[in-house]
Amino acid sequence: MTPKTITEKTNLHPRNQHRFRYDFNLLIENSPELKPFVSINEHNIETVDFSNPEAVKALNNALLKTYYDIQNWDIPANYLCPPIPGRADYIHYIADLLATSNNGVIPRGETVQGLDIGVGANCIYPIIGNATYGWSFVGTDIDEKAIENCGKIIEANPKLIDSISLQQQTESRFIFKNIITPEDKFAFTICNPPFHSSQEEATKSTLRKINNLENTKTTKPVLNFGGQNAELWCEGGELGFITQMIYESAKYPMQCLWFTTLVSKQSHLSSIYKTLNKVNVVEVKTIDMAQGQKISRIIAWTFLSESQQKEWKFE
Repeated sequence: MTPKTITEKTNLHPRNQHRFRYDFNLLIENSPELKPFVSINEHNIETVDFSNPEAVKALNNALLKTYYDIQNWDIPANYLCPPIPGRADYIHYIADLLATSNNGVIPRGETVQGLDIGVGANCIYPIIGNATYGWSFVGTDIDEKAIENCGKIIEANPKLIDSISLQQQTESRFIFKNIITPEDKFAFTICNPPFHSSQEEATKSTLRKINNLENTKTTKPVLNFGGQNAELWCEGGELGFITQMIYESAKYPMQCLWFTTLVSKQSHLSSIYKTLNKVNVVEVKTIDMAQGQKISRIIAWTFLSESQQKEWKFE
């Protein structure tokens, strides 16, 4: 019984390399450690068990080796192991956004600098952005262990050393303060904010996900994609985090072309738009994204007028 042919995931960005079902032969060839985790499911499709954290990590390793030339990547136990296709989508949409301020041309190269708020232990956004468009990044996090692990990933992949720098945010109530200095110029910020407002809410959500994946009932929250407290929840949840980010962004209006963040809950949008209005942003864009069953969106805002955007120097 041969597995079904590869079909296209049309809801992913047109430039996303992961629009098709995973080519497990290619992935195993590049990363043999993946092989024990691959099986054929009841629909006769090759897959891995996404409720198994080790399987998810092995898949990520194989994807990073195959598509992004990352030979050495690891994360500590229980840290967020992000689904790479969705992370790549965010990077591609950022590229399109920057092109709107650059005569329709996607700016490439290390002079295009991004700021990743909450880089985590995985360093995924900087890795994908650098491999795909040659951009450079500053990655920040409040978690010292996460920053240390990103440092290990960068050292283990020398091509990243000159392109990604890291900075720990020492005051957890702030987002840009202590990070953006007067001489900094960021083409964009990127952020996947904590969804939940408490540890309890995060645990309940995780149990729901695992039960859906396994089609069973469990009371033990095994995090298939992992996640530490700072990655999963914060005071005020997603809306509180993004509101703080918007108010802080107004203090650095000329130092960043586009501030952006993911927003997972549609119910938060009206409040976010009101806050953006309060700080007098010049332009707001809402970019819809969809991965699998999950609908999400990017909110992007700028304090620069159209002429200031056109004058922005990417080089």
